[in-house]
Amino acid sequence: MEQQRLDFLLELLQTPSPSSMEMEIQKKWIQEMNSYADEIRTDHAGNAIAVLNPEAEFKIMLAGHCDEIALVINRIDDHGYLHIDKMGGVNPKAAVGMKVTVLGYQKTVTGVIGVNAQHHGGLKGDFDLGDLFIDCGAKSKQEMEELVQIGDLAVYKREPEVLMDRYIAGRGLDNRTGTFIVGEVLRRLSDKEINVGVYAASTVNEETNMGGAYFAAAGVEPTMAIACDVTFATDYPNVDKNKHGDVRLDGGPVLAKGAPINRKINGLLEATAKKLKMDVQYELTPRMTGTDADKMRLTGKGVPVSLVSLPLRYMHSPVETVSIKDIDEEIDLLVEMIAGMTGTESLNPLED
Repeated sequence: MEQQRLDFLLELLQTPSPSSMEMEIQKKWIQEMNSYADEIRTDHAGNAIAVLNPEAEFKIMLAGHCDEIALVINRIDDHGYLHIDKMGGVNPKAAVGMKVTVLGYQKTVTGVIGVNAQHHGGLKGDFDLGDLFIDCGAKSKQEMEELVQIGDLAVYKREPEVLMDRYIAGRGLDNRTGTFIVGEVLRRLSDKEINVGVYAASTVNEETNMGGAYFAAAGVEPTMAIACDVTFATDYPNVDKNKHGDVRLDGGPVLAKGAPINRKINGLLEATAKKLKMDVQYELTPRMTGTDADKMRLTGKGVPVSLVSLPLRYMHSPVETVSIKDIDEEIDLLVEMIAGMTGTESLNPLED
């Protein structure tokens, strides 16, 4: 990956984008895409959609969600401590002892998630976020309320790191990497003659309700859609591969197989990977994918969908980890497939 592109990805990863509060990251993404897209669209959900060849009848939507999991303030006690709940799938055990950035209505505030010292008994057994709290250093409820109110959000105070020049680790790679990937596909296609319309959507709210993807696809009415998300890597200690499959960093993009997935789209992806001599991996999504693909599929008269995922270690933790090589290969795969399409492809599995 070119350093300039890596720098942009790291900038996205450094930008707080909790579900329901994605405005700052969307503005940065739009500014970057303005140089390459024929037009930029937004909607009332907060999606940003960069478009190439908008006059084409055959429309391909690529969706990568830009929101990250977060903490939401649900109470400020008399001593100024912030009590918290989930905004998305937060793991309480990963939160213990973390620094956080509280996105207060008046001011951004640094805090720490306090934990009872082991000398005093520590945290025992199962616990949830209701057993934790954020300490911002305030001495009273009144002092804290001058900066923060109920419903404000907080994210882990964690900068992305490049490990051994090959992996990226940090918070919220699920799925700001997807937002980056769909934008990079459009950027790479912008100087090619293509026969289809490309709609690269940086979607919102996936971690909480997937409503952004529904708004985006309902507005575009794509011929086909591909969700670009992350999936569980299983290549680290203590993971049961018999139960969870064998998905590895540096193993290539992951294609989903299951009832929601259109076999014709997967066939195009597999043929392209073969042409590129690229390895791909597989995951099973028997009933639902758990991604934006599920919502896009059910818009309008129904949209054929597929899911291309990036292997990711340590899902929904402050140290999610992905491979730069896998990111590059996913971009290459999608660029090559779309560039080679005629716009006359049938996605009906009953037609030859």
